[in-house]
Amino acid sequence: MIIDSHCHAGKGDGLTGPWDTAAPLGKYLHRAEAAQIDRTVLFAAFHSDYAVANREVARIVASNPRRFYGFAFVHALHDRGHVFNLIKTAVQRYGFCGIKVHRYDARITREICAAARAFALPVLYDVMGEVSIIELLATEYPDVNFIIPHLGSFADDWKAQQACIDPLARHANIYTDTSGIRRFDLLEQAVDRAGAHKILFGSDGPWLHPGVELAKVYVLNLSATDRALMLSDNFLRLIAGVKTQPIGLVQRPIGSLHAQRVMADPWVMDQSSA
Repeated sequence: MIIDSHCHAGKGDGLTGPWDTAAPLGKYLHRAEAAQIDRTVLFAAFHSDYAVANREVARIVASNPRRFYGFAFVHALHDRGHVFNLIKTAVQRYGFCGIKVHRYDARITREICAAARAFALPVLYDVMGEVSIIELLATEYPDVNFIIPHLGSFADDWKAQQACIDPLARHANIYTDTSGIRRFDLLEQAVDRAGAHKILFGSDGPWLHPGVELAKVYVLNLSATDRALMLSDNFLRLIAGVKTQPIGLVQRPIGSLHAQRVMADPWVMDQSSA
């Protein structure tokens, strides 16, 4: 079985670029079929209201539940105070099995991590090169599995991708996916150091060609066992323990919205990029 663990779907409500405008699946599905990809994990395009966007993804998943899995997209700031309810709806009503968060929206929060813990969901968090957060996530939430896509940088920041390999290898709850990784030596190094059991196949469809992205896995020349791990088994293991009823206490947001937005390293004088 081949599972594409990273694909967007549905309409955004912006006009900045393809990422917040539309993620049509027509061409993607033809390409995936040609590449013999059996199932795909879907989550929304960027949107100002992820409750709306998640509903659209849910309709797509429900149209062919044997073909699609769903992840709930959440915005760490706009959805602050409502994350638990968004995730509860996604899991209990839509049958979703993971959470998607993007640094482009805002940095991940404890509220999101606590919701993931409560429902035993993996979190796919695009750090956009801010790989230092991986260490904090791994140690603060050792019982939550985090998938850091693109080996830490879709923008081909080789320094960030290189730095991502160390926590990937050291922490049992840190994973990555193959989507958008262009420097093949770094992907090869990640497999060598962290192991195939820490890497998932993903395409970042519909904008990247799933067959092209899949080819990278095949040319790694893995054993049949390791190839199966990357192509499906790792993902299936990560979602095997999903709970439809939450467990434990749920973290509520602490402090003001302003404080959540501007908090940065107090010892760094130039915080213009914070």
